[in-house]
Amino acid sequence: MPLSFDNSYARLPDIFFAPVDPTPVEAPRLIRFNRALAEELGLDADMLERHGAGYFSGNVPLPGSLPLAMAYAGHQFGQFVPRLGDGRAILIGEVIDRAGKRRDIQLKGAGPTPYSRRGDGRAALGPVLREYIVSEAMHALGIPTTRALAAVSTGQPVYRDRVLPGAVFTRVAASHIRVGTFQFFAARGETDNIRILADHVIDRHYPDLKGTEKPYLALLDAVAERQAHLIARWLGVGFIHGVMNTDNMTISGETIDFGPCAFMDRYDPRTVYSSIDQHGRYAFGNQPMIGQWNIARLAEALLPILDADEDKAVEAANAAVARFMDRFQAHWKTVIRAKLGLGEDELEGDQELIRDLLVTLYEQKADYTLTFRRLADAAESSEADAALGALLETPGALTPWLAAWRERLSQDATAPETRAAAMRKVNPAFIPRNHKVEEALNAAIDDGDFSLFEALNDVLSRPYEEQPAFAAYAQPPKPGEEITATFCGT
Repeated sequence: MPLSFDNSYARLPDIFFAPVDPTPVEAPRLIRFNRALAEELGLDADMLERHGAGYFSGNVPLPGSLPLAMAYAGHQFGQFVPRLGDGRAILIGEVIDRAGKRRDIQLKGAGPTPYSRRGDGRAALGPVLREYIVSEAMHALGIPTTRALAAVSTGQPVYRDRVLPGAVFTRVAASHIRVGTFQFFAARGETDNIRILADHVIDRHYPDLKGTEKPYLALLDAVAERQAHLIARWLGVGFIHGVMNTDNMTISGETIDFGPCAFMDRYDPRTVYSSIDQHGRYAFGNQPMIGQWNIARLAEALLPILDADEDKAVEAANAAVARFMDRFQAHWKTVIRAKLGLGEDELEGDQELIRDLLVTLYEQKADYTLTFRRLADAAESSEADAALGALLETPGALTPWLAAWRERLSQDATAPETRAAAMRKVNPAFIPRNHKVEEALNAAIDDGDFSLFEALNDVLSRPYEEQPAFAAYAQPPKPGEEITATFCGT
């Protein structure tokens, strides 16, 4: 038996999900199998690698699995939809990994479900490969994220704006419970089910909250804390989610759903890549505010169980929402100070130093990732200043800032080589550059060539290491190579 399932979500009331089996495909072929993750999950990696095409396409049922589609609602670009649910995803079941943690295994693109809303329930090859690349890159960057276990081509087409090859993605998550899951029951006025879901979430993700005086308020605070931490980490690597709808915000604090996501090249807080984000709601710099907005929607859903006194419930919820931005700022301060090698002790002038750098990067249209990577070199030797200046429109624009920064660094006793090494551990050399991702996807879709996909995954598995043989993967796009729009792919 390849898996040992313990399906706790399937034991919840029937309204929480709809049982549904994957729809078989014509000619499944295993594109990539994440053997290291399979072993982490305690699975029979050898057997899954041999027979993965059948298992990961949904053609062969896994013993002990209880396939289901989860019900949820959500605010999509600010507009509430009371019934969404897994329209092209099927939760196969839950396993307990080698660390004793419960993990979901889900197939995306395995056929229609009762929540498909006239959709075919299928996935095209491009979005499957994108999610594989970016989710594993996020993991390698040390950011909480869902994981990629496998990608399978189906041997049959899907029909979007053009005919595309189909595929199925196998995703692993701490759980797939979302803010929108709570909203589904809140919209129906089902207080008992809100409480059942909250108890389930506490048991699964926040067991330390059991027995506290106000566990549901503590749950709201705990989810806000994890989301504040997550978004600060996103900003640290220039990640733009693209669709921060409440149905794409996990209660566990993992990054989920990588449809039109992208990584920022030139620093600009207004950067948007998602083709469906026409008004910039989910721009790079807006993500903290949207995180708070989403937490407010969770607070609304939890109101009936926060306190028997409605006024007290509203007061407590508002206070929790108000705390979000302080939480985010604390996490962001930790992230940006580490990126600049400033250490833990804040001195007068540090905030101005940080602000002045970001203003200069914006004005100079500097590459976000490479600038911070070159700063790690500059922390060790001023000989790196020329390479740093080459990233700017005006090469000497950072010279006054560098002098102020080095004066600040001189006020602690950390050796330059030690500081530089620490900075390289938080400032990646490699991110999933949009033009490189698109290059890999196009080769796979148009020519059936997966070599660029494989190479990109391998490079991104070591984002903080210098990899001279793959220097091209670290470079920003040349004129004409820029990717200005990404697509959801549903």
